[in-house]
Amino acid sequence: MAPRTAVVDEEVLRARAYLLRVAEPPALHTKMLVDLLGPVAAADAIRRGDVPERVADETSARRGADRVDADLAAAAACGARLVVPEDPDWPQWPFACFGLTDKKELAPPLGLWVRGNGSLADLTDRAVAMVGARAASGYGTHTAAELGAGLAAAGQTVVSGAAIGIDGAAHRGALAGGGPTVAVLACGLDRAYPTSHAGLIDRVARQGLVVSEYPPGAVPARHRFLVRNRLIAALSVGTVVVEAALRSGAQRTASDARELGTVLMAVPGPVTSAASAGCHELIRQGALLVTRAEEITEATGRLGVELAREPERPQRRTDVLDETQARVHDALPPRAARDIAWLAVEAGLEQDTVRSALVELERRGLAEFHEGRWQRSVGGGG
Repeated sequence: MAPRTAVVDEEVLRARAYLLRVAEPPALHTKMLVDLLGPVAAADAIRRGDVPERVADETSARRGADRVDADLAAAAACGARLVVPEDPDWPQWPFACFGLTDKKELAPPLGLWVRGNGSLADLTDRAVAMVGARAASGYGTHTAAELGAGLAAAGQTVVSGAAIGIDGAAHRGALAGGGPTVAVLACGLDRAYPTSHAGLIDRVARQGLVVSEYPPGAVPARHRFLVRNRLIAALSVGTVVVEAALRSGAQRTASDARELGTVLMAVPGPVTSAASAGCHELIRQGALLVTRAEEITEATGRLGVELAREPERPQRRTDVLDETQARVHDALPPRAARDIAWLAVEAGLEQDTVRSALVELERRGLAEFHEGRWQRSVGGGG
């Protein structure tokens, strides 16, 4: 899915690039000023310092840092581009969820730096976020990879944060499943963080997209990881928490997803595992318990169409018996054969009823006749 190619006015693009440099996300009041004046006029007002106090609080420290040319050049050098709300490739529908809350920490982004050849709007149309612990267990990473591959097979995009642990496993699962995946970073796209995931981030860019609202050169910081979590939640129709402690970044993403009105899901783990304690708490608070990719697709897909198949259940040979036949089968001894009179008493049924049931049990290989007596067939225990 190639980016949608309508040309954005150069002045608008440059204004947005300036705003992303000077306003540390989430910049609610700057966003409101842009909505009021438009990006070009808002950027000019910020450069002059002629803005309301709350906007000044968000921009005054950096308003002189006009590095538009350098930022656009650095982005192009690493294969990235700037996608803005005026661009047809902007994820208008996913980001509509920001309108459901007035919390300043959940303000929508002013623009997004995007690396990769895919369409941001198309790839996030049926996307699912998957997040969890960095210090993930083997159970957690295996589960995340399996779910990622299953979602890719179902045609859904996996969105995560490229972190060590669950994030990385989710991306790898989606890539292995041949599907697209989107990584949302808390630093500039010219940096790979964590550095050990540089190769993975490159693969994500080739098969999906790498996204950030931070300009080139921006370094990762603790608060930026928490801020970017709202984007992971907003770019997806639902969020799955695979492993999470009671206090974790994944819990923050879950909180953002709930506030933004998207589907919140959690994978259960061992009750003795501290890494799954946060998931269990989310489930108790109403998050949907999921264990298979099909269940995630059912919760986030087309209503009444993408339904999860019932899991295959173990079948016993005796499952096909009616109540009478089952009672006679239960009465049959596995070793010493018994006559019909004895079986009738044991089953609490008339002898003619027992005879009829035995004929059917013998036909099914569940009963054997020996010299006028009956017993259960070898291997016919159910």
